[in-house]
Amino acid sequence: MLRGWHARITVVSVKVFTVRLPDALVAEIEAEATKCRRSKSDVIRDRLTRAAGPHARSAFPVIADLVGSVDGLPADLSHRKKAHLRATGYGRKRAR
Repeated sequence: MLRGWHARITVVSVKVFTVRLPDALVAEIEAEATKCRRSKSDVIRDRLTRAAGPHARSAFPVIADLVGSVDGLPADLSHRKKAHLRATGYGRKRAR
């Protein structure tokens, strides 16, 4: 006996994103979609997910070797960025 069974419809919000791709890449995606009997959108979503990899949430591992590599900046820049930008004249209107 199935008590309390209800059919549910899941609505997922998706956004449309237009990208221009080289002909060779489009042909590759179309061939993969045909071979796997999947939509081109599914193939592209899978490729993007794989490309993001395990570090998709944080870019730090990718740029870790660059942290602290810029000379001439104050040591407390992360805490006083507005003061540094004001001191360097960033954001001021310039004479035309």
